[in-house]
Amino acid sequence: MMSTAAATLYVVATPIGNLGDLSPRAQEVLRSVAAICAEDTRHTGQLLSHFGISKPLVALHDHNEEAMAERVVSRLLGGESLAVVSDAGTPLVSDPGFRLVRAARAAGVKVSPVPGACAAIAALSVAGLPSDRFVFEGFLPAKGAARRERLNKLAAETGTLVFYESSHRIAESLTDMAAAFGGERPAVVARELTKLFETVLDGSLEQLLAKVLADDNQRKGEFVVMVQGAGDDEQAKIAEGRRLYAKLNEHLPPSTAAKLAAELSGAPRKALYGQGSND
Repeated sequence: MMSTAAATLYVVATPIGNLGDLSPRAQEVLRSVAAICAEDTRHTGQLLSHFGISKPLVALHDHNEEAMAERVVSRLLGGESLAVVSDAGTPLVSDPGFRLVRAARAAGVKVSPVPGACAAIAALSVAGLPSDRFVFEGFLPAKGAARRERLNKLAAETGTLVFYESSHRIAESLTDMAAAFGGERPAVVARELTKLFETVLDGSLEQLLAKVLADDNQRKGEFVVMVQGAGDDEQAKIAEGRRLYAKLNEHLPPSTAAKLAAELSGAPRKALYGQGSND
């Protein structure tokens, strides 16, 4: 059912670091709406204050979005235009908001994007890796076993892989990526993009892990990790390795089967488990 009110839900991208990246249109929209749905009202309040914008803030985060979506949609159907922002970057990209957008669209409310910063796209633009096709994975699982399982499943992916990572897991994630994809796989680690201590490191996964471990500063901040996709040779090795592993695993322990299959195929051992065994 279409709403008769001319209300709009604006999905507004905010800076990922440099406040100068909040576009004039985004500022205009934030000044014009009745209220702003924010992941962290204190954080957004500081951003708005910097630009001299004063608007009511509505907390909308992972823990309350399901319940809040109905209330927000009611306001939209009542004729109030609203905005939704996340703490940084584009809402819904590894951030809350999709439930609200889905509910608003289902109610016939107009949903309009106000584009701007996105850490994944910003990182890709300076990585020098193939970007005609990429796979955005967001944050990997926090627990090691689940993280390794996910990476093992991605080993044969041909598009550039894009991950978000936190400071306290960057070294562990790079270690697991080198095991799953092979330490020689080209990659880029972008840290603190648009901020004072921005760095973009490139090299093989083994080289990047060494750089991160050697410098405490390279384990601080927010990270985008990009890994070049598997080439034809790598795909063929992994496919053959998994075929061999499946056969050998019928007669040998998983770790022994994987070790032999990796030696015979030349594929990374961790990539051969298929469904993510962590032996």
